[in-house]
Amino acid sequence: MKVEPDSAPWPVPYARPVTIAPEHVRHSETDEVEEPERPWVTIVWNDPVNLMSYVTYVFQKLFGYDREKATKLMLDVHHKGRAAVTTGSREQMEHDVARLHAAGLWATLQQD
Repeated sequence: MKVEPDSAPWPVPYARPVTIAPEHVRHSETDEVEEPERPWVTIVWNDPVNLMSYVTYVFQKLFGYDREKATKLMLDVHHKGRAAVTTGSREQMEHDVARLHAAGLWATLQQD
């Protein structure tokens, strides 16, 4: 016996027409411009404990900077009180801050 979809004694979910696409699409009339996410930076702060040569060494070992760049960043820390040493995602900067703390340097992260 063949049962027609409209006369079935139980619900037949596939027997009814289904609309896949919406009939009306609403478009936002606002001029919202999404700004790209600003990068995060790792900042190393001057401290009275670590030698300048040690800070230079840490920058070279942790971040692979050559001696010239590591020295420039160390001098920024020494003379300006701080230097932004790395930039990237928040997760990367949190990792860099943890590594700097493990090396005994004072470091924080902030959004650029």
